[in-house]
Amino acid sequence: MKEIVFLNGKFLSIKEAKLPVVSPGFLYGFGLFETMRAYNNRIVYFDKHLERLKKSTRLLDMRCPYSLAKFKEIIYEAVKINGLRDAYVRLTLWKCERGTDTLIIAKKYQPYSSRKYNKGFRACISSFRQNGHSFLAQLKTTNYLLYRLAYAKAREKGFDEAIILNNKGYIAEASRSNLFLIKAQELFTPSLECSCLNGITRRVIFDLAKKYNIKAYKGDFSILDLYACDEVFLTNSLMGIMPLVSVEERRIGRGRNRYNLTRFFIEKYKSLLGNEA
Repeated sequence: MKEIVFLNGKFLSIKEAKLPVVSPGFLYGFGLFETMRAYNNRIVYFDKHLERLKKSTRLLDMRCPYSLAKFKEIIYEAVKINGLRDAYVRLTLWKCERGTDTLIIAKKYQPYSSRKYNKGFRACISSFRQNGHSFLAQLKTTNYLLYRLAYAKAREKGFDEAIILNNKGYIAEASRSNLFLIKAQELFTPSLECSCLNGITRRVIFDLAKKYNIKAYKGDFSILDLYACDEVFLTNSLMGIMPLVSVEERRIGRGRNRYNLTRFFIEKYKSLLGNEA
């Protein structure tokens, strides 16, 4: 079956989709994107993703080419036309000479195995640093080179993820995810001022923590804080919640009850998927 994408008002095959090479979005990475998961024919946290995109277009002075309702209609059609129920969906907007171009891709969702969730991720500390003074760090822009380089270097070394620090030496985020620390059954995560993305799943974790009376704090945290944790987990919209079991080959947590609270959040998040899609 041909992979069909939506490009500037038309559904086309990948081979038919063509773009001008002089577009500012292509030349300068002047664009925004959202990655979403379609679960059982519905987009998980659809409104939150589109609201974040809309807010980001205003911050970058980009024209949003469709209403949020129209985006929903097009994205659901993209999932349907590709014959999918569970899908990876990417919505990309970028500057062009006449305004804003739009690309929507829907592909089969390829989840990590249950074995991987049980085993957890291993991470390294990236040598690349996030600019703590730039508001761009809080936007999902198509200028994504820092994260791609950090992830590529981590994979070359045999790790699953890379933890990125800001220029002050505090933890910002991982190359593809937000990061949560657990100590004495309390949650800690870098604040937005540390130059991390305000991830959709990150917000869900705060909602769950509030619902179940688990204290959650935002602030500045160092690598030493990370090593002193009982548990650590990563979040993003595609993988959900993934345990982080070691950093630079240094094991996180000890004892038989390792990752109890992480497992709790994994189960609660799973139970939300059908309701919040």
